[in-house]
Amino acid sequence: MSKLLKTVSVINTVDTSHEDMIHDAQMDYYGTRLATCSSDRSVKIFDVKNGGQILVADLRGHEGPVWQVAWAHPMYGNILASCSYDRKVIIWKEENGTWDKMYEYTGHDSSVNSVCWGPYDFGLFLACGSSDGAISVLTCSGDGHWDIKKINNAHTIGCNAVSWAPAVVPGSLIEQPTGQKPNYIKRFVSGGCDNLVKLWKEEDGQWKEDQKLEAHSDWVRDVGWAPSIGLPTSTIASCSRDGRVFIWTCDDPAGNTWTAKLLHKFNDAVWHVSWSITGKILAVSGGDNKVTLWKESVDGQWACISDVNKGQGAVTSITDSQQNEQ
Repeated sequence: MSKLLKTVSVINTVDTSHEDMIHDAQMDYYGTRLATCSSDRSVKIFDVKNGGQILVADLRGHEGPVWQVAWAHPMYGNILASCSYDRKVIIWKEENGTWDKMYEYTGHDSSVNSVCWGPYDFGLFLACGSSDGAISVLTCSGDGHWDIKKINNAHTIGCNAVSWAPAVVPGSLIEQPTGQKPNYIKRFVSGGCDNLVKLWKEEDGQWKEDQKLEAHSDWVRDVGWAPSIGLPTSTIASCSRDGRVFIWTCDDPAGNTWTAKLLHKFNDAVWHVSWSITGKILAVSGGDNKVTLWKESVDGQWACISDVNKGQGAVTSITDSQQNEQ
């Protein structure tokens, strides 16, 4: 078996000047802007071109720690969503170089922990998961008005994470007759304090629970639906306070049969999972203060291809033998 070596390097360090812990950092679609959020109640946006950093906005509107930020697709303009312990979701928009509130949603009764924009094919819409156990889907109607659909009791105790499925139905790109458009479907996955991963599907304008996936033994902290180009398999990653990361796959066109494979059992809680843009590499971060990268081999086994100690830039590349091949 050939050796596998990945080189991972820290290409830039951004001094955010946040006054408290940073909870999230997200690059925009083009990779030229960085949004960060913090317990200092602020959201900051930086230009990060050519290895430099310029603070372009310091957004103040939340009254508690800001947990997560999410960029909308650029076809709708420069739009950023943020969610906070203050129970609010704020949607910010840049007009003529100035960032202002586009919309503020206050429909949750507890901390809003996760925000995720849906596929741009369907329009401008956002899923929000809250500690009140509910998930809200906000849809912009185009005239500045936002329609709200709320899934109450989506997760008992609370919802920690939401992630949208690709718009294209699995397998549709290779099964469609020539010239016919692929099938589209609205679906997302959520993870909660009930130790469950749940799949949701829109039917006749209403959101219905589609699947309930059980494998974790503690709170599910994050979920990520892998990007797809319409190939037959759907893939979801989930991570938990139980230290485990599972990869869920479904080859069933109807989406009814999901199989769980344990990626790894870590020695600490796992907080985040994030897919590469092609859906082939998974980044995992947790309480061990490391970011690890994982890739599926030809035989279906997941292997760690590198790990990076957070904040130190130290890189360990992992091969299938004890000796690295230079």
